[in-house]
Amino acid sequence: MPLDTLFSLSNLLVMPFWAVMIFLPRWEWARRLIGSPLIVLPPALLYAALVLPSLGEVFGGLMNPTLAGIAALLGTPFGATVGWAHFLTFDLFAGRWAYLDAHERGLHPALMAPVLFFILMLGPVGLLLYLGVRSGQRRLGRA
Repeated sequence: MPLDTLFSLSNLLVMPFWAVMIFLPRWEWARRLIGSPLIVLPPALLYAALVLPSLGEVFGGLMNPTLAGIAALLGTPFGATVGWAHFLTFDLFAGRWAYLDAHERGLHPALMAPVLFFILMLGPVGLLLYLGVRSGQRRLGRA
């Protein structure tokens, strides 16, 4: 399969889970579905399928990373697709954790929808936003 097609289709591996967390957070099957860590398996398998055949090249660039080396690795269709699969996997993992943690803490889904959107779109920025919301909720609970 061509890399541009694989890149485009890779979003389909995670978008159903994001849709459930953001748009159907109170659906009776949502917690059961999102509660499984196996939801990150599809993008993780894609990443592994891409990286393992080129492990020597990829690992070599990561053992002694330089800006030029990482830029060269990521600046190719292969590198961009591998990087994207990596982002998809870990952003979904972080979003899953935030969704479940927020549910346990009783945070309202309307508050969490934009937070989850930011985790999906900007990964670490969204995670920082959630940690701020979580901290604020904890402070409000003690007041």
